[in-house]
Amino acid sequence: MTLKVLVVDDSVVFRSVVRDLLNAQPDVSVVGVAANGRIALRQVELLRPDLLTLDFEMPELDGLGVLKALKELGPHAPGAIMLSAFTRQGARVTIEALHLGAFDFVPKPQTSSPTESRHQLQRTLVPKVEAFALARGLRRGKERAGTTGSAAAAGKSPSRAAGPASKVPVFKLQPQVVGIGVSTGGPEALLHVIPRLPADFPLPVLLVQHMPPVFTRSLAEDLDRRSRLRVCEAEDGQRVQRGWVYIAPGGKQMKVVQQGGQPTIRITDDPPVKSCRPSVDYLFESLAETYQGRVLAVVMTGMGDDGADGCQRLKAAGGTVIAQDRATCVVWGMPRAVVERELADFEVPLDDIPAAILRCIRQKVLA
Repeated sequence: MTLKVLVVDDSVVFRSVVRDLLNAQPDVSVVGVAANGRIALRQVELLRPDLLTLDFEMPELDGLGVLKALKELGPHAPGAIMLSAFTRQGARVTIEALHLGAFDFVPKPQTSSPTESRHQLQRTLVPKVEAFALARGLRRGKERAGTTGSAAAAGKSPSRAAGPASKVPVFKLQPQVVGIGVSTGGPEALLHVIPRLPADFPLPVLLVQHMPPVFTRSLAEDLDRRSRLRVCEAEDGQRVQRGWVYIAPGGKQMKVVQQGGQPTIRITDDPPVKSCRPSVDYLFESLAETYQGRVLAVVMTGMGDDGADGCQRLKAAGGTVIAQDRATCVVWGMPRAVVERELADFEVPLDDIPAAILRCIRQKVLA
């Protein structure tokens, strides 16, 4: 089935670059272009696109205004992938856009060369368009590797039955830390988890959200405002403390090591893992070593299989793994990889994840 796309941007050159790039993709058809948000909304009514590529800064009606209008259309509204400015203000607006229902975003190329813009968007935008088509059931296919923040698209093969959230977990070691991995759909999904953890939460939380630099700090600030726990973008050398949530900086790797007898965060420029930096696998493997398997891992919505190898390492060391269930994922990719490798102790709907975390960390040591 062909994915119908409307390209919305006030730049004639950029509209042309995106239109030509997407029209060159299999089963994608650009059905129209629009120079501002008001024109875009009229085109949505006339052309019935499945997806908008949407710029933020436009005359008459900006990208956020378009998203708010689309939200009023209900479940049959087209999706949107945002083209975001690589600035602090652009990052803050991007987080708001994701909360308003945008499927995902890509940083807008910072170049005046149409050729270079096309090359960048081939790497960043095209995988997310493919993932949207798969998530909406407009295309079938196996998952494929991708770039940071867009590791792979979700397929549609059946999963094994989900485990009930009320089931008592059986694990060898009581957790001393929580590790969370998430990608596409993550900022909105995290609002259902982090702000719902109690102020007396007894463990630290280490979190990887696939995002470029700049955007992870805005995500941390947004979650910190909404949460009873302290949420920050992690810094090299920070001591890991209970009641804190540490988000890996975009474009860097985050691990935890023992330093002076205390778990300490190290932020590195180590290479990407599965094209991801930050990488869930990279973090989880360090947690398995530093905490000797006393880890609760949570793998949430996202493309690709980042986190599956780390979960295998954690399980072998005595850890426990929760995977978000298929029905509540924006993209069932990362959790799917964990489930299909039979690494998930529990498959849990998004809204049940906070309670599942609390149940797991309150269990007594069984071995």
